[in-house]
Amino acid sequence: MLDENVAVSVCRKLTELGCEAQYIRDLIPQGSVDPLVAFVAEDRGTILVSHDGDFRKIAPRIPDGQKTRFGKLSRIQLRCAEYQAAQRIEKAFSFIEAEFAIAQINTDTRMIVQIGKSFIRSER
Repeated sequence: MLDENVAVSVCRKLTELGCEAQYIRDLIPQGSVDPLVAFVAEDRGTILVSHDGDFRKIAPRIPDGQKTRFGKLSRIQLRCAEYQAAQRIEKAFSFIEAEFAIAQINTDTRMIVQIGKSFIRSER
């Protein structure tokens, strides 16, 4: 599930890599608040791909107090420039697949990956 701030080139690259990629704006109104975006992505069992760092606060790996709301939301946060995102996704794809496989056998089935200009990071 691609947030509205993700470049079309990322959608094309994910499709080339064999993924089903869909923009959230095809399901809910553009400009919808982040909690609604997170709810729809989690409800559909998809991985949310976004440039928006706010999802880290909305659905953290380690919840703060009562913030356990999106406990099944998997995310890929793009922390690189928009023009680099498709290339970085391609370079990180085998890592993403491995992290997803690991997440699926764990009690906490979420996969949280950050992709920056010079790093690929997983939160476990």
